[in-house]
Amino acid sequence: MSFRQHLIVISTHREKSLSVRSIRRDRDSSGVYTERSERVVEMTMINHYKYMPKITKAILTGGGRATRLRPITTTINKHLIPLANKPMIFHAIEKVVRAGVTEIFINTNPGESELQKAIGDGDRWGIKITFFEQEGGPQGIAHVVKQAQKFIGDDPFMFYLSDNIILAELDSLVEKFSSGGYDCMLALSKVNDPERFGVPVFNEKSELVEVWEKPKNPPNNFAVTGIYIYGPKLFFDAFEHIEKSPRGEYEISDIHSYLLKIGRKVGYEEITGWWKDTGKPEDLILANNLLLDQLGDEHYKINCACPPDITCSGKVYVGAGTKIGKEVVISGPAIIGENCELEKCMIAPYTTIGSGSVVKLAKIQDSIIFENCQINCPIKIGNSLIGKSANVVQDEHTDFHRLIIGDQTIVEI
Repeated sequence: MSFRQHLIVISTHREKSLSVRSIRRDRDSSGVYTERSERVVEMTMINHYKYMPKITKAILTGGGRATRLRPITTTINKHLIPLANKPMIFHAIEKVVRAGVTEIFINTNPGESELQKAIGDGDRWGIKITFFEQEGGPQGIAHVVKQAQKFIGDDPFMFYLSDNIILAELDSLVEKFSSGGYDCMLALSKVNDPERFGVPVFNEKSELVEVWEKPKNPPNNFAVTGIYIYGPKLFFDAFEHIEKSPRGEYEISDIHSYLLKIGRKVGYEEITGWWKDTGKPEDLILANNLLLDQLGDEHYKINCACPPDITCSGKVYVGAGTKIGKEVVISGPAIIGENCELEKCMIAPYTTIGSGSVVKLAKIQDSIIFENCQINCPIKIGNSLIGKSANVVQDEHTDFHRLIIGDQTIVEI
């Protein structure tokens, strides 16, 4: 006589998570049991009695016009600008992956292809990455999230603006969201110019009651950073109850204000360490400097032969295939990419040089030099961005400077 049982097994792990498994148990006529087990869902335990599904999905931004960064962004997607010689968006991807995310959805501008080529399918991080276009053109940050609804479904998720660079890891934010039973979690940071951001509004009990988008007279110096977590379905339900702002965009601050209005539990946590929104050229240079400081000693090494007269101090990385000639001084923190050429030059602290670039006779500090650039003249360069394949050379046959400069370029001589 055969016998079959269906069991639901609920197990906890270190009192922090819960697994629900479906087990089919069969007994044949001889009395031997066989089992087939299938995991149904894994959740995070909240207060030992309530459970929230783990955050395994994230939406990252990859589109936008980045007009404040022109002319650099005329020919390159902002999110591919190198910071510490790595595309900006890679730092965001690595942050969310370390927080437990296994699926990422990245919005792109119509016709975009370079972003997909640079990032790939996520295999290098052991995750899955999907790209999607923002239909209907730019309509605000909240609209980006709405466009990803078909990928998110009814799962909780993280939304990360990829041009935000932070020192802290995201584990504490995720943990607070899960353990506190929140419907939404915001990351805050103190800034000198809160009028550029969404600003939280608190009551006399320091409770979050509303979020104002770029107010002319901010009530405090906190900014809502570009890192958010939402519970299942809540964002998309809220989106149906907001309208475009006077500037023609669906504001994410309106989502948060609506959730607070209807009594949802919206929490917040102040980011520890530094946070930079890289909206302006000076922000990129500062973020580059901060990242160079953050990198551990294990990230700095010299992978090429060096002549005996080179002067090298501080934390320095030099890529394979780079040729270092005579009278070169390198002071870290600094990163020099692969297959570069340096001769009779000084690379001062907080400089990154992209692969394939040539630097001769120049002194460079606090600057980001993109790949395949040529700088060959006795010039001092500081606090600068030099785009891909740019040439800065000396013409010995004339006293005049020859300039071929695109729109919105800055030249200081």
